[in-house]
Amino acid sequence: MSEYLVTDVTDGIARITLNRPNAINALDDSMMNAMYEALATWSKDDTVTAVEIAGNGERGFCAGADVRTLAGLVADGGPWLHFLETEYALDMMIANYPKPVTSYMRGITMGGGLGLGGHADRRIVYSDTVMAMPETKIGFFPDVGIMYQLSRAGAVGRHIAMTSATFTGGDALLLNLADESADGPLPAPLFDGSNTWIEECYASDDPVEIVKALESHPDENARQAGRDLRARSPFAVFVTLRALIRAQKLQLSEVLDQDLRLAEGVLPMGDFVEGVRALLIDKDNDPHWRYATLEEVPVEEVDKVFSYRSSWQR
Repeated sequence: MSEYLVTDVTDGIARITLNRPNAINALDDSMMNAMYEALATWSKDDTVTAVEIAGNGERGFCAGADVRTLAGLVADGGPWLHFLETEYALDMMIANYPKPVTSYMRGITMGGGLGLGGHADRRIVYSDTVMAMPETKIGFFPDVGIMYQLSRAGAVGRHIAMTSATFTGGDALLLNLADESADGPLPAPLFDGSNTWIEECYASDDPVEIVKALESHPDENARQAGRDLRARSPFAVFVTLRALIRAQKLQLSEVLDQDLRLAEGVLPMGDFVEGVRALLIDKDNDPHWRYATLEEVPVEEVDKVFSYRSSWQR
């Protein structure tokens, strides 16, 4: 088991509580393995009728995977792919679990935390829920299967995935990333009628055309999104949009397979280690990306990342 995980069973309800509040319950390898083992045991236990997943601490449910550790593994040539295999297997187990799973996504719920909670049967959000798939900020793409939902959410899904934009529990309900609110009606600002610029600017399948549409739009929110997009890893943005387009035709298991195969190609390229350094380690917010601008990204390099043969194509 993990020191960062608490499990118990009461009256047939099995509970997993993430217990690393100082790191907003960021998932390390021991936590994910312990969760997987607990779920595997409960699946065969007839006295367990349902599972609940929550997080300790005031700040949030789960800030995501421990990307500092993951970046260290990538930089040192450690077993980083195994880290992701464990994470994605856990997400798939929750999605396919034979007993009902409820997730309580209070506060910060991002990245791997959204993968953990967003594939449950009953996903509860709150007035303080703050969600994001912030991977393009650190030279990666939204993974943990969440492109399954984002790819089916049209322009709003593209905006969230490409810019790492935060969104509310109310937005999550409309994105099919949540099922109910514990706090009554919640605002969904990304779906507000005043945000017509999202539909207008994300129509293209070319990231360069998208960023130019944002930068030239009269709405300041659109222009800010353009600045945000310019600050992200250009290569990661290209990979993200293409992966989103592909994910529209994939099942969840196939999206997770795509996540793993793309990670295998993208993570060793350097932007991920550099992005984690700039955002989370040195905190200078000055990443030096492999390609400085979206215009400089060679399409043939993106093609190479997508040239893998996935397990579902074999």
